[in-house]
Amino acid sequence: WAALALPAAAETIRVGMSGGYFPFTFVRQDQLQGFEVDFMNAVAAETGDTVEFSTSAFSGLIGALAAGRIDTVANQITITPEREAKFAFSQPYVFDGAQVVVKKGNEATITSVDDLSGKKVAVNLGSNFEELLNALPNAKDIDIRTYESNIAQDTALGRVDAFVMDRVSSAQLIAESPLPLALAGKPFSEIHNALPFRNDEAGQALRDRVDAAITTLKENGTLAEISQKWLDADVTQPVSQ
Repeated sequence: WAALALPAAAETIRVGMSGGYFPFTFVRQDQLQGFEVDFMNAVAAETGDTVEFSTSAFSGLIGALAAGRIDTVANQITITPEREAKFAFSQPYVFDGAQVVVKKGNEATITSVDDLSGKKVAVNLGSNFEELLNALPNAKDIDIRTYESNIAQDTALGRVDAFVMDRVSSAQLIAESPLPLALAGKPFSEIHNALPFRNDEAGQALRDRVDAAITTLKENGTLAEISQKWLDADVTQPVSQ
């Protein structure tokens, strides 16, 4: 009798996230939840693996991946040339844009990134938004402040003039938070978010399995359902579609 091909043994995918980036990953009533949690659980259901979530400061997640303490990061990681040089990325699963947010009432004076000259602008430490601001023609005139947390609170209190986050999270934060905040102008850069993996044989193999699962989740509508649940919109397709 010919030997039957056995399915690959299930693995545990160690997923790092901050747990502090509503509505993608956050803790409520001691439960880790959000878009990324549902997304990774759906991926694992397709691949037959299990997921082990761990949370830490966002600024340390990429280092933890490089050091082998986790297998990927699910925290709206934007694909950048620098990151692509170091890691093997899945296909994008969220298409978004960088958004300026200000204290409510100031959106009439800060209507675009041109108005950030001479202003204090906060970004999350370790995010790509500092890089996006530094790429602007008026970057030398912007006082960029990096934060581990509290960028929304400090903007609402007037300690900084604005903060930059992704458009989707910004809109959800404003809708859910009692802080007096407002979107300032339109998104100024399109960003593609994906899962990074170590760029070695094992990391690439895991990336390929996860990538196939993402394709299935897009095709069967599961990814769009998760997006609608948490974001009230489908952000899982390119903006041009």
